[in-house]
Amino acid sequence: MKSKNASLAPPIQETTMEASVGAAVEKAAGDGMKAWDGGSNILVRRVMYVAMILGGVGVLWMSFYHFGSPLECPTFSRYSMDESSKGDNDQRLESVLRRASMKDKTVILTTLNDAWAAPGSIFDLFLESFRIGNQTEYLLNHLVVITYEQKTQDRCLAVHKYCHNLMSKGDNFTGEQRYMTPNYLHMMWKRLEFLSSILDMGYSFVFTDCDIMWLRDPFKQFFKDADFQIACDAFNGNSSDIDNPPNAGFKYAKSNYRTIWFYKFWINSRSTYPKLNEQDVLNRIKGQPSISDMKLKMKFLSTSYFSGFCQISKDFNKVTTMHANCCVGLDRKISDLKLVLEDWKKYMALSEYNKTDSHLSWRVPKRC
Repeated sequence: MKSKNASLAPPIQETTMEASVGAAVEKAAGDGMKAWDGGSNILVRRVMYVAMILGGVGVLWMSFYHFGSPLECPTFSRYSMDESSKGDNDQRLESVLRRASMKDKTVILTTLNDAWAAPGSIFDLFLESFRIGNQTEYLLNHLVVITYEQKTQDRCLAVHKYCHNLMSKGDNFTGEQRYMTPNYLHMMWKRLEFLSSILDMGYSFVFTDCDIMWLRDPFKQFFKDADFQIACDAFNGNSSDIDNPPNAGFKYAKSNYRTIWFYKFWINSRSTYPKLNEQDVLNRIKGQPSISDMKLKMKFLSTSYFSGFCQISKDFNKVTTMHANCCVGLDRKISDLKLVLEDWKKYMALSEYNKTDSHLSWRVPKRC
């Protein structure tokens, strides 16, 4: 974005040109007067008069050339509107984060586009999971939904109190974003940049995809001393082992100088792997010496608690979240996530004794 000084450059150049033309007009006028004083005829006065008019028209023409209208200066006015809009958007974001945050400035974040926001789609299932989960409904008070379109924002506000429209010129994330398509990659990296800005603002966050069902309070399972912890597609039993394959759809980052640096390092690594999504880039950089030099404490979450269709938790008494990962296609996700909630309701309807001794099993993945 151009600076204000750069934006103001055209008017300064215009003033210089105007002054030059004005000086030429004054010189023409002075020469004309001398000719008059010398006894020249009235034709000289008329030539001088015409020259002054032409000079003024020239200045006016240059104003139209640069600005399109003498009442408009596009470069400066557009800059001002962009800055004003950005400032207003930042203030709205700060306001919703402040209202939704926990006492330690932690928020739960998710992103939503039109395809997933439609009634009966992923978003409704996501919200329902909080309501039927074990001591999870209160967490809705700390959930901020980031939307990409005004239509999605309106739908979000109809069913949830903390929604923020991420203003973005030129982006179109309305429909279902197919995995690894150019628009999908753009959306994933834009999301990562946004999460980095949340850390910059001093807020810690749990980011969750909307196709993750919240069945128990995850804060009871998080590592207290970790800077950054992330779910896995498959867990090898060692939460400190960087060979675990991360899943960027669910992660908890505490805002401090280490995570702020790490997110910027992660984003900048895109240039090294331009054809990969943010999750695959993380998988490439997680063992970089610079990360260990920064003393960033990274943990990988067990699929016994943070489960998914890639490696499903068999223990209903432990499972905390259930992710429709390893599943491509909106209809397939919706179908199987409905089964997840149905199976969970059956479990929750059992007595405490029967829950402990239950032998329930998930019916998913089925269509995925």
